[in-house]
Amino acid sequence: MSIKVKNITKLYGKQKALDQVSFEINAGEVVGLVGPNGAGKSTLMKILTCFIPPTSGDASVCGFDVLEQSMEVRRLVGYLPENNPLYLDMYVKEYLEFVAGIHKLGKQTKNRISEMIDITGLQLEQKKKIGALSKGYRQRVGLAQVLIHDPKVLILDEPTSGLDPNQLAEIRQLIIKVGKEKTVMLSTHIMQEVEAVCSKTIIINKGVIVADKTTAELHQGNSNKIVILVEFNSKVEKKLLLCIPGVEDAINTKENMWEIIANADKDLRSSVFDFAVKHKLQVLSMQKEEKTLEEVFHQLTKN
Repeated sequence: MSIKVKNITKLYGKQKALDQVSFEINAGEVVGLVGPNGAGKSTLMKILTCFIPPTSGDASVCGFDVLEQSMEVRRLVGYLPENNPLYLDMYVKEYLEFVAGIHKLGKQTKNRISEMIDITGLQLEQKKKIGALSKGYRQRVGLAQVLIHDPKVLILDEPTSGLDPNQLAEIRQLIIKVGKEKTVMLSTHIMQEVEAVCSKTIIINKGVIVADKTTAELHQGNSNKIVILVEFNSKVEKKLLLCIPGVEDAINTKENMWEIIANADKDLRSSVFDFAVKHKLQVLSMQKEEKTLEEVFHQLTKN
């Protein structure tokens, strides 16, 4: 288990930023921490990276407690804060040498800097001052410094915030690339980001976890029903559709188009096709209706 959080609460005076938060992230997963602004995402990440302590509860990274074994946690974590604090007057390569020195990489420094420059695509920018770089390249520098000590866990707070579409796509691909070898937790409030990068999503709202599911499960929303949209080439009687095993209801939306409703654990598309063959009908179109992640997100965080 790379990250384990149990009943974490964080108070700022009387304000409760996190309220009994619990979840687990397995090694090798890319997990999105999603929520509205002020939901508690950054606070949770700061606790996991040992910047601030929880008020109560337990958290560990790779088996090390964030309070009792904070130095071990810091050695294993690469953390990119939301504002990506860089030394703008330093050159890219100079800055990476500085970071390597902090991590005491010694003889590995030269090779690690070279690897990071290649991985993050900074070859043409390595001799420029960081202050002269675009925001997209500054994010690349931030990711290079996060990765330079070869951490097992990456914690990235809004890593694509403020990027243009081209920069955003490039950083996403970079995260996917490094996520093949490391555990990655990234915060965002953009659901497209989740679909592009994450295999699992944790949704937090007002300091409380309201969903902890795979992306596929989130598409189903909170409903225990599925809806199959099917169009036949001619009219069909509702009573016949209700005879299909597992069908709970059938709604004629227009002409020969139907919404067929069943339990979420039963995908009836093959049964609907068999029904059409039996009754000498043609299926012009058929698909399982899924909620968009934006719809699910709104439903879970609207209050």
